[in-house]
Amino acid sequence: MQNIYEVQSSNKIKTFVIVAFFLAFSFIAIYVLTRAFGVYNGYEPGGLGYFGVALIFSGVSTFISYYYSDKIVLGISGARVANSKEDKFFTQVAENLCIGAGIPKPKLYVIQDSAPNAFATGRDPEHAVVCATTGLLSKLTRTELEGVLAHEISHIRNYDIRLMSVVSVMVGLIALLGDWFLRARFWGGSRRDNDNNSAGAIIMVVGIIFALLSPIIAQLIQLAVSRRREFMADAGSVEITRQPQGLISALVKISSDTEPLEAANKATAHLYIVNPFKDRTNKAISRMASLFNTHPQVAERIKVLKSMT
Repeated sequence: MQNIYEVQSSNKIKTFVIVAFFLAFSFIAIYVLTRAFGVYNGYEPGGLGYFGVALIFSGVSTFISYYYSDKIVLGISGARVANSKEDKFFTQVAENLCIGAGIPKPKLYVIQDSAPNAFATGRDPEHAVVCATTGLLSKLTRTELEGVLAHEISHIRNYDIRLMSVVSVMVGLIALLGDWFLRARFWGGSRRDNDNNSAGAIIMVVGIIFALLSPIIAQLIQLAVSRRREFMADAGSVEITRQPQGLISALVKISSDTEPLEAANKATAHLYIVNPFKDRTNKAISRMASLFNTHPQVAERIKVLKSMT
């Protein structure tokens, strides 16, 4: 048995290791790809011009999603602003939990959908949003709702949106560089001078390998970070509520509900507390397939929660 703080410490260490590995891999992949671009184009500086262009493209897109993600996601989901009269249960529980967590109360929104689920977004505690479906608010008890909302508040308190934005920049950068390099090789043919040079040929071969594999590896690491942050938010929920059974019961209810969430799509699915496409994914799957999930398996999350004291 582990207490809450031991679980949180373990999750923080694992997240740090994953992020450190991701950054190291990103810099190696970017260096190899820009170097290969340089060799392909016949100059030695390493093709940092391509790095700059890719960084601008990736950075601008992530900047937009970072600052306007809440408005974009809420618009896609068709959410409405929660009010203290119609959604009194929701607003009271959220306000009490925020006081206990020591963060400002986020903006609250409701999605008119009978499938139970919830998500949080926003770049920091001062610009945060928590959104719940009407199905969640009607089907969960107060204790279960506290567990779910405390999970989302933990995402806000841990700055998870900010971390995932940084990771997204690096993943996007690697994907752009790899795609550009492969397109250049395919459409531009080979540069004989460089290909006949042994050092240049080796760099080109390594560059092609990285262009093919590094975007996949980077995405796998990004998904690993996402899953680890879910475990951290679960531990944060227990820290705030002091009762893991509320979140355990809520996860069981949400995951066992077979009704699909109509408001969700592939762009927003990773935000929800449980994968909204659970009717298609909540089955026995292989270890390899689980690497491509944004969420840990519910059974695994419950196992960890039950181990807390």
